[in-house]
Amino acid sequence: MLNRLNAASLWICPFRPFFLLTAAHAIIAISLWLAALGGILPMPELPGGPVVAHAHEMIFGFAMASVAGFLLTAVVEFTGCPPIGRPALQRLVALWLAGRLAWGLAGWFGIHPAAVLDLAFIALLIGHAAGPLWRAPQRRHLAFLHTLLALAACQAGFYLSLLRGTDAMAWLRIGSGLLMILIVVALSRISMRLVNDVLEAQGGIAAPYLARPPRRGLAIFAIAAHTAAEFLLPGSTATGWLALAAAAAAFNLLNDWHVGRALFQRWVFVPYLVYWAMALGYAILGAGLLSGHNWSNAGQHLLLVGALGLAIFIVMAVAGRMHSGWGLDPRRWVPAGALLIGGAATARSAASLPAGAEAYATLLEIAGGLWIAGWSLYLAWSWKALATPRPDSAKGCDEAAAAG
Repeated sequence: MLNRLNAASLWICPFRPFFLLTAAHAIIAISLWLAALGGILPMPELPGGPVVAHAHEMIFGFAMASVAGFLLTAVVEFTGCPPIGRPALQRLVALWLAGRLAWGLAGWFGIHPAAVLDLAFIALLIGHAAGPLWRAPQRRHLAFLHTLLALAACQAGFYLSLLRGTDAMAWLRIGSGLLMILIVVALSRISMRLVNDVLEAQGGIAAPYLARPPRRGLAIFAIAAHTAAEFLLPGSTATGWLALAAAAAAFNLLNDWHVGRALFQRWVFVPYLVYWAMALGYAILGAGLLSGHNWSNAGQHLLLVGALGLAIFIVMAVAGRMHSGWGLDPRRWVPAGALLIGGAATARSAASLPAGAEAYATLLEIAGGLWIAGWSLYLAWSWKALATPRPDSAKGCDEAAAAG
């Protein structure tokens, strides 16, 4: 009876299965990657080579699962539309899982099954989100739809590039830029609630926190300009200057966060670190291009492991608890997990810089171990909230009445 009840609870809200899959994928994918790098398992023979395959799974496997869980939940909250039904949610989960299996077997069966499944997944996700976002008053949240459409085009370009034998990694760099834009769009909405809650709890704060639209707009424009230049003019000086512009715009976003001692609360400080990782990632990309050094791996891993990893971790830690009825979790696993993921980003980025060249293999192992440990903490402490019934009298994805 308990197993049936827990299985039913898993489908109460879209974020529940997708957040669990995100964390599980983060652990399994990097464990297999470390085993292959260490010679324990054979290096997979996948289209585009192992590095392209690894990057694809982290962007369109790990990240897309979290995007699906977040958006399918957030669209209901933002627009007031009816939630997605259980059969539709199960179809999406099945497509995502089948896509991961098909990609893993692409060395034997080719990329066509994976391409069909992955593109069907994102098309179905867009189909569920587009209508409510378009019909919402003033269409205030269309940026989510625009980014989803761009990610779909990016994934189509990636598979087409593999079929033609051209540079598929260029499309994954576009995917990285689009995810940075999505972080700015999503985190601005979430952070205004989190930071102001902390300010209210501390009391005596006259000015509320506000994620200012001009700063967000400038950051999105700068990131988009660099992403386009990176695709059209790879390795150029112009691309390097645009990377520095994106770094400056990300640093500028930090000015919204300087709200006194509330900054050092975990729910405020971790999103703050997301923008630090983003700014430093673009700064490394730009400095490498302008100095004639290949620091692309260092910059991209700071973006994807640091900014993206921390953003997904904190969003899932907040939304997964609040919309399951449990309230924010005051236990120490949240800052510990963020510290582990931030450490993984630092170690992986350092491994690709000249100073870390001699310790490259060791730094890779440290980075992978820290990443796995961080996401294992999330999975261990979030399983109950995501896979069991709500502890309150609310239903579905309703937000918890208290922060906990």
